[in-house]
Amino acid sequence: MALTVLFALIGAFVASLTFAVVEALGGIAVGIMPVGEQRIPIAVVLDERYRGSLEALGRVPVTAADGTRVPLASVARMSRVAAPSAIQRHAGRRRVVIQANVRDRDLGGFVAAAEAAIREQVPLPAGYFVRYGGQYEHLERASGRLMIVVPVALGLVLLLLGITYRRARDVLRVFIGVPFAAIGGVVALWLRDMPFSISAGVGFVALAGVSVLGDMVLVSAIRRRLADGDAVVVAVQEAAATRLRPVLMTALVASLGFVPMALATGFGAEVQRPLATVVVGGVISSTLLTLLVLPVLYRVTTRGAR
Repeated sequence: MALTVLFALIGAFVASLTFAVVEALGGIAVGIMPVGEQRIPIAVVLDERYRGSLEALGRVPVTAADGTRVPLASVARMSRVAAPSAIQRHAGRRRVVIQANVRDRDLGGFVAAAEAAIREQVPLPAGYFVRYGGQYEHLERASGRLMIVVPVALGLVLLLLGITYRRARDVLRVFIGVPFAAIGGVVALWLRDMPFSISAGVGFVALAGVSVLGDMVLVSAIRRRLADGDAVVVAVQEAAATRLRPVLMTALVASLGFVPMALATGFGAEVQRPLATVVVGGVISSTLLTLLVLPVLYRVTTRGAR
């Protein structure tokens, strides 16, 4: 029993020496040398003359268990094979990572095209599978959250409008600015050749609240005129004339703050530009709706208009 343990210890010692020599082919980190604010790693690397061929590597002397110096070829079998420099594992399975940077197109469309090409042109052996992670994985998770956030945001806007006006017709007149703003956001993305992204989706959520501000200013003014006894045509004309500047000021305040973000080119611009572009484009289209379409819509949808 003791002899078996001794042989096992000797074998482990020789294996550790062999592994150290093999590891020295790429370099073994042994310390860090501070140079000013930099920290330079120190590594031990096998001499170049021993790394040129397998024969030269086999002549590298290693210390055996009895203290004698023997060549590496006498305790290790060496061969040149094509293999990964490192084997990575995830959840107990081997994995190979292929990285790519997607530019000038939407990430979801790129992954869909890559998935179709791999499915048609790359037959995978049994037990192999492809999984898409990184930013695409974050996109999938964020898209799932947006499917919840968008209806909740629209529902809250409708709820607040209902509490404010207590008339379904006026609520719908104001809320119609949301789809018009969405059209402006889509057109702005198209004009700037930007794909839809999560930040753009957040911009559309922000538009749900911003786009109704100008409509509320105009509809509230018309309602006050009607309460004072004015005819519908007079109330719409007077409200449109007197509330022109407040509506424009509301739109400018909501949009000008996003212009620097829409034109950003520095760090984080890939997140800022889509969001700001959607908001600016949506505010412009919703303002045009407020000034040109909403007065006509209010007159047409009011019973007994004269």
